[in-house]
Amino acid sequence: MDDEGALPGEGVPAARVLDEIRALRAADRPTHGGRLFAYVYDPGVAGLDELARAAYGESAHVNGLDPTAFPSLLAMENALVGAAARLLGGGPGTNAPDVVGSVTGGGTESLILAVKAARDARPDLAEPRIVVPVSGHAAFAKAAHYLRVALDPVPVDPATLRPAVADVAAAIRPETVLVACSAPAYAHGVVDPVTEIAAVAAAAGIRCHVDACFGGWTLPWLRRLGAPVPPFDFAVDGVTSISVDLHKYAYAPKGVSVLLHRDAGLRAPQYFAYADWPGYTMVNPVIASTRSGGPIAAAYATLRHLGEDGYLRLAALTREAVSGLADAVRAVDGLRLLAEPESTVVCFTSDDPGLDLFVLVDELTARGWHTQPQLAYAGLPASVHLTVTAAVAPRVADFAPALADAAAAARAAGPVVLPAELLALAGSLTPEALTPELVAGLAAGLGLGADPAASTTDGPGSPAPAGGTGATTPAGGPLPDRTAVVNALLDAVPVRLRERLLAEFVGLLQRPTW
Repeated sequence: MDDEGALPGEGVPAARVLDEIRALRAADRPTHGGRLFAYVYDPGVAGLDELARAAYGESAHVNGLDPTAFPSLLAMENALVGAAARLLGGGPGTNAPDVVGSVTGGGTESLILAVKAARDARPDLAEPRIVVPVSGHAAFAKAAHYLRVALDPVPVDPATLRPAVADVAAAIRPETVLVACSAPAYAHGVVDPVTEIAAVAAAAGIRCHVDACFGGWTLPWLRRLGAPVPPFDFAVDGVTSISVDLHKYAYAPKGVSVLLHRDAGLRAPQYFAYADWPGYTMVNPVIASTRSGGPIAAAYATLRHLGEDGYLRLAALTREAVSGLADAVRAVDGLRLLAEPESTVVCFTSDDPGLDLFVLVDELTARGWHTQPQLAYAGLPASVHLTVTAAVAPRVADFAPALADAAAAARAAGPVVLPAELLALAGSLTPEALTPELVAGLAAGLGLGADPAASTTDGPGSPAPAGGTGATTPAGGPLPDRTAVVNALLDAVPVRLRERLLAEFVGLLQRPTW
């Protein structure tokens, strides 16, 4: 990109603009090829990307604001909702024959709307509350924050990684409007006891939402393949709503989730309607008003093209990959699975003080394998999360020796040793005490938001001397080649300070290009 930025004085030829975008994309993690274990979902199906792009282009300028103006989008949305409902135990002839739903822009939007519907169904409550296991997705906390609903977290057992049903029941109050559970919980890939939690919620007359954003489109296929998937969908009495992301294991492009309700009465409070102004009457089933039809058309094309047989085949490949990755972890001394895989997640930790997980993550990255580190929380150890997709299956044989080699390199490098003065400073801080100067100082010591020549790390254990090199964002903010020091500091501080530091660090990276 030249010095004129996104808005040059004179227009730039199309071919050059595309070349610029490709050059920027070269710094990204690989979205295909089975080496990125988070954020993206790759089926490894030839031609699927081209189909999705073509379908996206056909409807990119269609506006979901008014379904009467664009009935094509309404038809595709209804088809997606019907497919999701049928897969998740709803529809004619089932325990939930009257399921309805909406297509949203993502799992977070689906969860926010589930909370909104539950809150708005109880206008008599001045201070509504929701009950969520601590393993529930952070989007529930975001929904509580945005909607001014109190969040009552329920701990999980450190061995099973699931909440105790008795603890869920104890957390319910007269002001509770929603109880949530996960199928599976993202961090560790385990399915909550949905049947028992839904029964507790039903007995209290409260809605129960199952967050199946992550697993809703893969657990049914795994069950058909013989996996012991516990009940979690509308076949379970007491489940009132379910969310499932099509841009995860339905392998649609980003921006498509489905929120299902057991019946239209439960969905009604989700809508926003407003006529008290001189313009058009606004009626929105979801948060956004204007919505591009591109993602919905791409999802429709993806489901139609793959079909049930395609998804069953992809689930089988994914299950094979999960098994192989779990075996690779078991084969490395000092590593152990945090939970036996029961969905599409492999999550492991280290019991060896000499094998620092954050250094291991850096070593894997250096070898072309991009994993997701998870910080310690409430007695649960730090861990490494692998989201496994069908495209990983051909790579498992390569990952096993890479993991062993990375573990050996991590042991040789040794654990992260944070400078004493940095630890002392972090230990004395509260979120409220952070100033721009303190944040800038911490960031510079960690290799964030400063001059590249002084902001990288020399190996995993200490800040690099001046003169190092680092990756640079398009906006000019440098990113460290290794993140073990950053993760070690975040792991060492309390949760509230962790949140504030992360927000400040990201803010340093998100700066306008002038």
